[in-house]
Amino acid sequence: MPTATPNKDEGPIRECLNKWTQALHAKDLGALAALYGPDTLAFDLMPPSQVGFSHYRKNLERWLTGMSGAIEYEIHDLRITMSDDVAFSHNLGHVRGTWANGEKADYWVRVTVGFQKRNGHWLVIHDHVSMPFDMETGKVVRDLRR
Repeated sequence: MPTATPNKDEGPIRECLNKWTQALHAKDLGALAALYGPDTLAFDLMPPSQVGFSHYRKNLERWLTGMSGAIEYEIHDLRITMSDDVAFSHNLGHVRGTWANGEKADYWVRVTVGFQKRNGHWLVIHDHVSMPFDMETGKVVRDLRR
């Protein structure tokens, strides 16, 4: 199991995740998109279940415009595993905000991100976001706190 203890080699991955969080808070689609490789494969909450980056960008845009006001996002239980040119991060993400229809959003997601170092820069090449479901009720579990 990868360690949650940061080391100096993880700095660039943590920086990418911080930039992602800042761009989300600012609802800056361009800054978000700049973190992804053009060949990114995403498994997103919104259908379809497997998409390339051009479609994933549309999902990100729908999310940003579907929220009125700020989107709060916090990374919890971050773990990073990496080599010289490939890295993976795993975490729980806590999302809070207000949907455009006035409904409050407060939910947790499971996130796995794959990074690849290209031309000296780390880019997201795989993004997987999911929510578990209760097998007895078939309902999504939105609160992943322990």
